[in-house]
Amino acid sequence: MTVPCNCYALRQASRRVSQFYDQLLAPSGLRATQYMLLVEVERLAPISLLPLAKHMIMDRATIGHNIRPLEANGYLTLTVGEDRRSREVSLTEAGRKVLAEAKPLWQRAQAIFEAEIGPEESAKQRTMLRRVAESEFAVEEGQLDAARSAVAAGPARLKETGSCP
Repeated sequence: MTVPCNCYALRQASRRVSQFYDQLLAPSGLRATQYMLLVEVERLAPISLLPLAKHMIMDRATIGHNIRPLEANGYLTLTVGEDRRSREVSLTEAGRKVLAEAKPLWQRAQAIFEAEIGPEESAKQRTMLRRVAESEFAVEEGQLDAARSAVAAGPARLKETGSCP
């Protein structure tokens, strides 16, 4: 049975793709999230943690959690920012090296993905997912009140509103 829930479908697809990329990147010692973090730091560095977190659509704690092992492995360096309160992250020489070693593995993952899904469908998917990532999805107060009322009314009311089961 397919559940008509956008969030659930996106999370399932995200887990499947992440598992696949993680498998192919494993010989480099990187996971897909680490690879993309290194790619973005290389492209944007030096960059403060908060702007990097916003760029990657992560909160400050999550970006810190993801950076720590990469810093411990010597792939990233954190320095005090210009205003002395912020920390800036940059790629080290070891980070450049592991990224260069991982790139052919990532390219292989890309090629397999596109062979399975199709190049045109893959391009359409990236475009659609960029739109999703760039959307604000602001919840208006009235929508929040309606959701609270539905929860207070119990399971029967949630089914009436079309919420995911």
